[in-house]
Amino acid sequence: MRVGKRPYRSIWLAADGWAVEIIDQARLPFHFAVVRLESAGTALDAIRRMLVRGAPLIGATAAYGLCLGLREDDHDRHLERLATELIDCRPTAVNLRWAVERMLGRLRPLPAGERLRAAYAEAALICDEDVAVNEAIGNHGLGLIQALWQGKNSREPVRILTHCNAGWLATVDWGTALAPVYKAAAAGIEVHVLVDETRPRNQGASLTAWELAGAGIPHHLIVDNAGGHLMQRGLVDLCLVGTDRTTATGDVCNKIGTYLKALAAADNNVPFYVALPGSTIDWQVADGLAGIPIEQRGADEVLTVQGQDRDGQTRTVSIAPAATPALNPAFDVTPARLVTGLITERGVCPASREGLLGLYPEQRR
Repeated sequence: MRVGKRPYRSIWLAADGWAVEIIDQARLPFHFAVVRLESAGTALDAIRRMLVRGAPLIGATAAYGLCLGLREDDHDRHLERLATELIDCRPTAVNLRWAVERMLGRLRPLPAGERLRAAYAEAALICDEDVAVNEAIGNHGLGLIQALWQGKNSREPVRILTHCNAGWLATVDWGTALAPVYKAAAAGIEVHVLVDETRPRNQGASLTAWELAGAGIPHHLIVDNAGGHLMQRGLVDLCLVGTDRTTATGDVCNKIGTYLKALAAADNNVPFYVALPGSTIDWQVADGLAGIPIEQRGADEVLTVQGQDRDGQTRTVSIAPAATPALNPAFDVTPARLVTGLITERGVCPASREGLLGLYPEQRR
């Protein structure tokens, strides 16, 4: 995607061919900054502090983190230790584990001394494949938006509610849930996106809104609890979200608050679709509530809010009494029964084991 007139991916190799550069998402929407990663430690830090966000991008960053770590030592013990640290740094997003295990599958058979070049090649391939996969998701999701558009007699825009950020910033490019929106806009279909602010980190307000504004796509920012009200009044045609992990049976783990949107959508007959690459499916887990670990993040994310004051300074302020504690689960699980369908790079399917196996028959056992 473009920032101004310049095309960007969310992660890329620096001009020197070995360091990695990322967009610092913690500084958006007020400051666009590029951060240079020169070690596995800086890659880990970027993932933990959410300079990079979104399951596919976290996976790509982990792949390049392994590359940077192998520059110091490419022997077995160091490789395995790096892989464990990367997998453990954010437990919910399955793409992180998927990317690291894919890298290990490529690197373990190689002797020390041959791993570094192979690692960079594999990480680059993961990134290129992610771009192609997400564009395919966009093409498959476009059909859903197109059908809604054609069904509107008044030619009003298709009103799409989204939660958290599942745009190009959450992937290497295109995004998952926003890829169909970008494709629809390019096809001349009028869309209007309702952007949940997505407390506590406000990824909707700071990232999704920033993306849509840059792309010139009409949108409104709404508070997280407004979605049900808007659905009751017929002001939402489609809910479209991403996912950090989807079970083999179609349960969806996404940013906290997604479950409530799905409940409201079911109660108001609003289609609720989830966009995801195949790498986000955890074929080892059948029950999302029982099998997906939910990351518990720090209380400060709930007790404070960051924004820009009238002088253009970015500040963090408290919003609760000093004696008040906070709970901060980062994700929730939406049961498959509340999901209308899953949009993948291979097509659209029901949120069920058979639906997924219809698209990924190689996973049948």
